[in-house]
Amino acid sequence: MNAITRILDWPLQDSDENPLVLWDAIAIARAVKGTANADFTVTGIEFDSREVQPGDLFFALRGETTDGHRFVDMALARGAAAVVVDRPVDGPHVLVKDTTEALVRLGAAARARSRAPIIGVTGSVGKTGVKESIFTALDRASRGDAHRSVKSYNNHTGVPLSLARMPARARYGVFEMGMNHAGEIAALTRQVRPNVAVITTIAPAHIEMLGSEEAIADAKAEIFQGLERGGTAIIPADSPHFERLRKAALRCGAQVIAFGKSAHADVRLLDAVPSLGGGSLVTVDLGDRRLCYTVAAPGEHWVMNSLAVMAAVRAVNGDLGAAGVALAEMEGLAGRGARVEIDVPEANGGGRALLIDESYNANPASMRATLAQLGRTDATRRIAVLGAMKELGKHADGYHAALAAPIIDAGIDHVVLVGPEMAALACELGKAAPSPLGKLVTFAHCASVEEAVDNLSAFGLRRGDAILVKGSNSVGLASLVTVLTK
Repeated sequence: MNAITRILDWPLQDSDENPLVLWDAIAIARAVKGTANADFTVTGIEFDSREVQPGDLFFALRGETTDGHRFVDMALARGAAAVVVDRPVDGPHVLVKDTTEALVRLGAAARARSRAPIIGVTGSVGKTGVKESIFTALDRASRGDAHRSVKSYNNHTGVPLSLARMPARARYGVFEMGMNHAGEIAALTRQVRPNVAVITTIAPAHIEMLGSEEAIADAKAEIFQGLERGGTAIIPADSPHFERLRKAALRCGAQVIAFGKSAHADVRLLDAVPSLGGGSLVTVDLGDRRLCYTVAAPGEHWVMNSLAVMAAVRAVNGDLGAAGVALAEMEGLAGRGARVEIDVPEANGGGRALLIDESYNANPASMRATLAQLGRTDATRRIAVLGAMKELGKHADGYHAALAAPIIDAGIDHVVLVGPEMAALACELGKAAPSPLGKLVTFAHCASVEEAVDNLSAFGLRRGDAILVKGSNSVGLASLVTVLTK
């Protein structure tokens, strides 16, 4: 029997009997408590008119600064099959009282009709990468019938949008949930209603809004409140907040699975050694068996992320072999660890340099992890472009200044600091003594991304350099990445 015959003979699943169309007009109108003016079917859901594809259903949401109804004509011109509006318009539409509420209702209807195991993911660091890894593993094992939230659609509009996009045929669903205030994840998890809830790690992200790491842990633990009966909570065993998270999960009736290095971890790291290509060869004890697999993404933080992935896949009776293949193939995402070779100007001798793109987000824990990984990266020179870490409030100066030690420990040659919050780090680096080998870190403090680009140009990239770009998204370092890659 050849491979094609085996695929064609793959056993049918109950979900294979569900329709291929995502939604039809009758189902949408019933779900959102609206009125459809025409008969239509849709193959996708969108609330950004610039992203509309033929066959999509466009939700005209009202925002703080704009009204999606202004873009209804654009959405229809781009091929939208219909629009959801709060006033009659020309073209196929569903009329509702409130379009945002309608999106939440459609997401709830998608969740209600699904029989797929649902995994919810949150955490201060690594939630998008873990979400993508779990999805890739389950998608591979289910012949493309897994679904997940794309990009970072993890807030009060992104979560219901991602739910509404889930096909009735999906055999797994993976959803990311984010927050910067207490109570936000509680609302999101009750929409997602996960069977498995994963917390990647707890770190001082959004501490300005929440005040302490303990409060951050409590806010993340809200994800357990939406767990379906008999659900599973997956938490970091090595976290100083482990007991706090465990008790929160138990209060919600969850089965707790811990991952990490600690002796009490259910998914316990036994060994991790560098592998060819910069990743890690990982050995894990699952209690009743041991696994050995490769993680393509470099860094100890990705080793720990892989344990959470394995725990989640096993919790939904997924294929651990497929999970191992997914981790071996997955490299960094754009803005979250992607590694790209860039051209060095001929004036500097030509050749190639390595760009590590971490421009999407930053907090004290992720900064330390990526700086340490830069220090382990084989390079002629190591350069770090670091943007300010936002939402740290009164703790900002201390957390920024504390980055001086990991910068020095990593043996970084030149640092470009961007944003006013980086003044505290610039002060620390200015006071730093030379390393035991007499090496002194050079640095520049820039007010803008444009100044940072100029500084890098003046510093002069060379063949074999490794350049880390990391900062909070609002700093805008993605535009510096664009300059370097072009």
